[in-house]
Amino acid sequence: MSKTILVTGGAGFIGSAVVRHLINDTVHTVINLDKLTYAGNLESLTTVSDSDRYSFEKVDICDAEEVKRVFTTHQPDIVMHLAAESHVDRSIDGPGEFIETNVVGTYTLLEQARAYWSQLEGEKKAGFKFHHISTDEVYGDLPHPDEVEPGTELPLFTETTPYAPSSPYSASKASSDQLVRAWLRTYKLPTLVTNCSNNYGPYHFPEKLIPLVILNALAGKPLPVYGKGNQIRDWLFVEDHARALVIVALNGEIGETYNIGGHNEKQNIDVVKTICTILDDVKPKEAKYAEQITYVTDRPGHDMRYAIDASKIQKELGWTPQETFESGIRKTVEWYLNNEAWWKAVLDGSYQGERLGAGN
Repeated sequence: MSKTILVTGGAGFIGSAVVRHLINDTVHTVINLDKLTYAGNLESLTTVSDSDRYSFEKVDICDAEEVKRVFTTHQPDIVMHLAAESHVDRSIDGPGEFIETNVVGTYTLLEQARAYWSQLEGEKKAGFKFHHISTDEVYGDLPHPDEVEPGTELPLFTETTPYAPSSPYSASKASSDQLVRAWLRTYKLPTLVTNCSNNYGPYHFPEKLIPLVILNALAGKPLPVYGKGNQIRDWLFVEDHARALVIVALNGEIGETYNIGGHNEKQNIDVVKTICTILDDVKPKEAKYAEQITYVTDRPGHDMRYAIDASKIQKELGWTPQETFESGIRKTVEWYLNNEAWWKAVLDGSYQGERLGAGN
C-alpha cells in the first residue's frame, strides 16, 4: 500500500538518497521539506523531481506555522526526520546554529507531528510513525586498537551503548534523540530512532573527508589529514543507508532503536590513500596523488574510533549493506569524475577546501 512520506532535509546528502530511493524503487509518495541551507541542493534530485509522486516544500523545521501547514496540506503517514546541521568543524566554530536546528527544530517538528497525529483517526492514526535519523557520534568514541593489548576484542556501538557526545554537533544530536524518546514516553507519539555510521557516496557536499579529498586531489590542492590520520570510522555507502532507513520507516517497531553500519572500519589516512590509488588508476598524472597529503593540527576533542554493531537491524529487519568499502569508494570517485557539473554548481566559486580539515 502506498504511503505518503514526509522527508525533512530531503535535499541534503542522505536525505536526497532517501528521496531518490523512494521515488525510483518504491510506490510511495514523497514530500521533501528542506530549508535549502548551503548543504541542501535540489540539483541532487533532478532525476526524480518530475515524478507525480514527488513534491517540494521550502520550509525551516523551526517555523512551527509552516511545518503545521505542511502536515495539514499533505497528510503524511510517516515522517522521516533527517534535517540537521551535521559538520563537526562548523559546530565547533559556531555551536548556536546546531542547537537551533538540531534541538529546537526537532522539538518544533515533534510538537507539530503530535498535534497532527492526535487528530487522526482509525488506520491512519494507528499506522503513523515518526522516524528520527541520528548518528553514531552520540555514543562518543571507542578504544582504538593502538590503546589495547594485541588480540583484544574491540567493542562496538550497540543500541544500548550509553551516550557520551564529544562535540557540539554530537551533543545536539544526542539531545534530539532524547527528545524523540521523551515524546514517545510522555505523549505516546509513535517514534523510532536510527543511529548510523559515517556515510559516503554520490552528491556529498565537499566539506566532508571523502569528497574533500577527491576534489582537492583533482585541483592539485593539499589533502589535509588531521593529526596522524589514525582516527577510525565505520564507512557506510549512502545508498545502502537509504535502503535501511526506508526499511525501518516501513517495518521498524515503535519505540525501538536500530544501529546502521557498513562493517568497514578504516583509518582516515587509509581512506585518503585509497582515494589517491584509485585516482592514480582512473585519472593518472605525472606525480602520485598521495604526494599532496598534508598533516594538519588535530581537531579539538576528536573521537578516535567509531564502529557499529548492526546485527539487530540485520536479524530483525533483514537489511545488510550491498556495497563493500572497496566497491563503494570506487563508485564514489568515478561519480565525482563523471559529474563535474554537479559539484561545480554546488561549490559556486565559494569552495575553499584547503581551509577544511579531513576528519568526518
